Amino acid sequence: MAWFVLIVSAVFEAVWATALGMSEGFTKPWPTIVFLVALTLSMLGLGWAAKSIPMGTAYAVWTGIGAALTVTYAMLTGSEPVSALKIVFLVGIIAAVIGLKLVPTKEE
Repeated sequence: MAWFVLIVSAVFEAVWATALGMSEGFTKPWPTIVFLVALTLSMLGLGWAAKSIPMGTAYAVWTGIGAALTVTYAMLTGSEPVSALKIVFLVGIIAAVIGLKLVPTKEE
């Protein structure tokens, strides 16, 4: 369950990062509201998941998924140019996130 919550909170990270850019310095109300709600949900999810997942792993997964989704969304909407190298590196980020999930953690 912790991994599911972590992934959902990473999606909210991508939402708040995108909304932050769209808020134009918090001058647009709807993107600002989306930013605040998504930020709150994202942080709550990260904090909850970090009770069960080591913080370093949780944070790396959270930022990796959030960053990859943010860049992917920007490329799909045309606000950021697409390149083969960007796609290669995004695949690398996702592969690293999957790797972190597959590495066994020491049970105490």
